[in-house]
Amino acid sequence: MEHRSKIIDCTIRDGGLVNNWDFSVEFVQDLYNGLSEAGVEYMEIGYKNSARLLNVSEPNPWRFLDDHFLKEIIPEKKFTKLSALVDIGRVDPNDILPREQSILDMIRVACYVREVDKGLELVQMFHDLGYETSLNIMALSSVPEQQLIKAFELVKESPVDVVYIVDSFGSLDPGDIEHQVKKFQALIPNKQLGIHTHNNMQLAFANTLTAFQNGVTFLDSSVYGMGRAAGNCNTELLVSYIQKPSYELKPVLGVIEKHMLDMRKKWEWGYIIPYMISGVLNEHPRIAMAYRDSSDRDKFVEFYDKVTTPEATMVLESK
Repeated sequence: MEHRSKIIDCTIRDGGLVNNWDFSVEFVQDLYNGLSEAGVEYMEIGYKNSARLLNVSEPNPWRFLDDHFLKEIIPEKKFTKLSALVDIGRVDPNDILPREQSILDMIRVACYVREVDKGLELVQMFHDLGYETSLNIMALSSVPEQQLIKAFELVKESPVDVVYIVDSFGSLDPGDIEHQVKKFQALIPNKQLGIHTHNNMQLAFANTLTAFQNGVTFLDSSVYGMGRAAGNCNTELLVSYIQKPSYELKPVLGVIEKHMLDMRKKWEWGYIIPYMISGVLNEHPRIAMAYRDSSDRDKFVEFYDKVTTPEATMVLESK
């Protein structure tokens, strides 16, 4: 069982949401080499969205991946495969090369359940170009059952390789994860499953293990947990816990020591009280993130009052 794990390290892609993708080329190269030595199966090197569609004049290289740039950064592929994430409506089909001309191996499509048909159109295109594909259905904790069943009828017929259970708000516990995994397995028995967790309630690792122990293969994580708001399941925890002979912890520790201690001084992510509160309330962390950027950042009681009063709930729901 241990041998079927596939870790996808999302440090650049999800961690980029913390520091606006302000990663040096040296860091990305060291991370890629470290993950390869660690035996991590995939590294998500950023978003393959279109700068033109998003009207961005100075595109960040990790947020708008360019194949020519990638070949310069990683002139020689090692053990670790590369993936990129795209969002519906933000990707230009003309930007995507056939897989044999790109150094990307997998393209993952993020969507909400109401856009699954659009997500699967993209999946079909990437599949036809030769890529491994995944569909990451976001904000699962608030999806009505009937809607999910309908969406999964489409997913089942599509060529998508992996379907992700995403705990967008870090609000699920291991019991919830087990329930979701069993539901996914029943509705799409022909697909491999993945798990993407957030650490709002310190459950990202436990939730990832629960998914893995229930038959989920693809495990998202990031080094030192670096990801939006409360961050993700830690790559170093998975590599040290899962008994797979190819996994090696030391190279991941090397990346943390060389680069990430300084990054952590400069940028904030991880288990922090406002993120915990948004997880408990099953809310998007955007309000907590804005609060952490303000001068009231440590007024936890005030924040709690703000997000739990009836007026606040109405504002939250209208967003």
